[in-house]
Formats: sequence, C-alpha cells, structure tokens
Amino acid sequence: MRASASVDLPQVIILALIQGITEFLPISSSAHLILPAELTAWPDQGLGFDVAVHLGTLTAVIVYFREELMGFATEAFRLRAGPSTRLLSRVAIATVPAALAGLLFKPFVESELRTVVVIAVATMAFAIPLWWADRRTTSTRDEHALSYGQAAVIGLAQAMALVPGVSRSGVTITAALLVGLGRRGASRFSFLLAIPTIAGAALLTAVDARTAPEVVPWTYLGLGFAVSAIAAYVCIRAFVALVNRTGMTPYVVYRLALGAVLLWFFV
Repeated sequence: MRASASVDLPQVIILALIQGITEFLPISSSAHLILPAELTAWPDQGLGFDVAVHLGTLTAVIVYFREELMGFATEAFRLRAGPSTRLLSRVAIATVPAALAGLLFKPFVESELRTVVVIAVATMAFAIPLWWADRRTTSTRDEHALSYGQAAVIGLAQAMALVPGVSRSGVTITAALLVGLGRRGASRFSFLLAIPTIAGAALLTAVDARTAPEVVPWTYLGLGFAVSAIAAYVCIRAFVALVNRTGMTPYVVYRLALGAVLLWFFV
C-alpha cells in the first residue's frame, strides 16, 4: 500500500467503521464493504489495512469475553475442567467445519463468488431462516447449555458463511437459535466463535501481505485498528444488551432492503 496514493483519512475511518460494526451484526459485512467500492473511486486499501481492522475487531471481542478467557486460562493452569473450559471446547468443535471449508473452497469462492449478485442474493436469502428461527424461539438457554453435537451443527452453519453475503454472525445465530439457545445465548456464542475465525483470517491475510509489494502506512493502520476495535466493542455490548428486546426482525428487514438495493443499482 502506498500511503500517499492508496488511502486517505475518510476512507480509513469509513472502512474501519464498516468492518467494526458489520463484523458482529447479522447483516453481512461483505454486502457493506462492496458498497464503497461501487460508489466511490477509492483504490483498494491493501492487505495491511485488512489485517489491521481484523485485529481491531479481534481485540474487541477478546476484551468483551475477557472473563471467560481468563477463566479458561485459570482452569487450564490448574489442569481441571470448569465452565469456561467446557464452553471453549464447544467453540473449538464449532470452528473445525469452517476451517476445513476455508482450506478446501477459499480459492473458488474468491475467484467465482465474490460478485454483487451473489452477495445480494445471499444477503436476502439467508435473512429468511434468521427470521424464522427468531420467530419460533421461546428459549432462554445460554451458551453454556450447548452440547458437542449442537456446537457441531453451529459450526457446519458457519462454514456456509464462506459464501459472501451469508453473514457469519447471522448464520451462526440462526443455527444457535434452531438448536435451542435463547437470543442472548445464541448471540454470545456466535461472537465467541468469532475469535478463532477472525484470528485465522487475519493470520492468512498477514501471510499474503508479507509478499505484497506495498509500503505500509503505519499511521493509517493504527487508526484503522483503533476505529474498528472501538466500533466493534460498542456494537457487541449494545447488541447483546438489546437483543432480547429487539429480536432479529430489524436486521432481517434491513438485509432484505440492502440486497434489493444492491441488485437494483449495481446489476
């Protein structure tokens, strides 16, 4: 990335905000990140910036779940299983399908499916299961109630998020609701599941960035990291606090409208 030509301050702030907010809301970050590319003449921000904003959202979710992660570290140090260990073992089980899907299908997805049509259709199509799962749930079970089998089901659903527009948080919340978690528990498990997913994506992008012919603009990277981290943390806290009151319908309506706008203006 050439700092003098590739990015400017508004681009950094807007893209970092989009990444921070949409990473955790069930509204598809891919659908939102394609809009600046279609509506502006902004050049590609570069792999270094992608790493920075992913690390920002990763930091936010780690800070939010710091008690669970500290509990896991304490239980592991004492060589005993407890609530945090059991919960994170479910996260590990749910991570495997997406990791395998990424290894097998990532090149095909990036070359064939990263189009406006695919993103728009997936954004709308996967809104319907989210609405249905939310309407039928009456549970108040939290993330600690998951079995290994239920975690695996959520993991299989997360693998579908490899398709742009599906929304990782949206499809995992949908699956978590369908296996019997309440809205808050489904959201919290989805966000916990983001930790290894975002870490893996950031690592792979960092590996690619090492060989990219770019000059890293450290000031912009730091700003992108900070903006995405703050936006993501506020988003996580607000979503979990309000989800029992709002349900998923506002996000479903928004996804349907967004997909329609993408198809109307860009296809």
